[in-house]
Amino acid sequence: MKQIIIIGIGNFGYYLATELYQKGHEVMVIDKNSNRIQDIKDKVSQAIVADATDPKTLEAIHIDQADFVVICIGSSVNDSILTTLNVKDRGVKYIIAKALSEPHGRILEKVGASEVIFPEKDLAISLARRLHNPNMIDYLPFIEGYTILELAPPQRYLGKSLEEINLTNTYGVQVIAVKDIINDRLNIIPTGKYILKDSDLLILLGQHENLDKLREKE
Repeated sequence: MKQIIIIGIGNFGYYLATELYQKGHEVMVIDKNSNRIQDIKDKVSQAIVADATDPKTLEAIHIDQADFVVICIGSSVNDSILTTLNVKDRGVKYIIAKALSEPHGRILEKVGASEVIFPEKDLAISLARRLHNPNMIDYLPFIEGYTILELAPPQRYLGKSLEEINLTNTYGVQVIAVKDIINDRLNIIPTGKYILKDSDLLILLGQHENLDKLREKE
């Protein structure tokens, strides 16, 4: 279970928060609009009417203890940027921020967003690809019970080959790619001879419970 704070409860924030809560996560939502908070308060762990551009608000809710903070503010670019900056200043490890435009996204990255998303753009691109190639299997991450995720290799795996760590037989998890975060290179379907290094990220496919077992052994 993750502790997730979502700031801004428009349509995107609402569906994100309620879906995460239904999946068993601890979800706190924040919005200045009391009507939005009233609509969602029974569908999340905690719902607060507050102004997230105020650093005192973020301090009062101990935002630095969250595993993730998602900033979904869509009505004001200035509020989105200021909130992202304040959340970063509070020491949050991972910040996901929704952007309204490419320039907005670049600013969000500069002020501290770990990841910037463009929901409408991303959905449009996904739909265009599916219409262009109806046989493309782009639904795989959403198959019930399965997940694709990135995982930094545990220290004990460094210097070893994929064949040696044998995740398929040990955990029932498949390495579908390895990403070198320094050189920004992606090795798709690496061979068993690939040697892991500390700049690598494993991209894994497996059932939720198997991936959880692997992460617990980090």
